Amino acid sequence: MDPLSPEELSRYHRHILLPEVGGHGQQLLKAARVLVIGAGGLGSPVLQYLAAAGVGTLGIVDNDGVSLSNLQRQVIHDTGTLGEKKTESAAQAIARLNPHCRVVRYEQRFDADFARDYLPRFTLLIDGSDNFSTRYAAGDAAELAKVPLVTGAVGRFDGTVTVLKPYESGPDGMAYPRYTDLFPEPPPEGLIPACAEAGVIGALTGVIGTLMAMEAIKVITGIGEPLVGRLLMYDGLAARFDTIRYKRRA
Repeated sequence: MDPLSPEELSRYHRHILLPEVGGHGQQLLKAARVLVIGAGGLGSPVLQYLAAAGVGTLGIVDNDGVSLSNLQRQVIHDTGTLGEKKTESAAQAIARLNPHCRVVRYEQRFDADFARDYLPRFTLLIDGSDNFSTRYAAGDAAELAKVPLVTGAVGRFDGTVTVLKPYESGPDGMAYPRYTDLFPEPPPEGLIPACAEAGVIGALTGVIGTLMAMEAIKVITGIGEPLVGRLLMYDGLAARFDTIRYKRRA
C-alpha cells in the first residue's frame, strides 16, 4: 500500500488516533476503490464522507443532471451547478473537499452490462439508487463480482440500510443472504411511489446516506460489525432505530 504523505497524515489525524483505524486503516481507505450508484439524495452524503475519509478512488454512476428540485436534499450540488451533469457537479465538490481523492465518472445507468464491464475495477459497491430494478441489478452484479454491497433506501420519513456479502459464509458455515432473500420480488408497480410523487424530507437522506458511508468505512477497514444479514430501519418521525435479522433462503 502507498504510504501516507505528511499532508495526508495531518488531514486524517483524527482517524489515525483511533486504535481501531490507525495508519493501517487509513492506508486501506486510500487503497479502496468504491463505486457509488447515484449522486442524488443518498449518494451526496456517501460521496462527501467517503471523500473526506480518504477513500482513494470514487466512481460515480449517474446519467442525470442537476435540477432545482434536487437541492432540497442532494447537498453535494448547489445553485451554481444547475443544469450540469450530476457526475460533473459531484466531482467538482469532491475536488474542493479532498484533492487526494480520484473521481471516475460514468454518465450512464447502472445495469448488468455496465457491471460486467466496470464493477471488477472496484473493491466496494454502494447503491444509492431510487428504484428496485437497479437495486436488484446491483445485488446480482455484486455477488457475481464478489464485491461487498452497501445498499440503502428512503421513503417519506423512513429509511433502511444493509450490507450484502452473499459470496461469503458466516461463523455457522451458512452463506450470507442475498438481496433477494430480503426482498424476494419487487413490489407491484405503483405500490411504492417515487419521491417525486410522494415527497421526502431532505435531512432523511443525510441520515441514511451517512449510515451507508459508515458501513462502507467499516467494510473497508475491517472494523466493527457491518450490517451483514441485518436490516437497519430508521423512523424519522418517531426518532427510532430498529434492526431485523434475515437469512439465506433455501
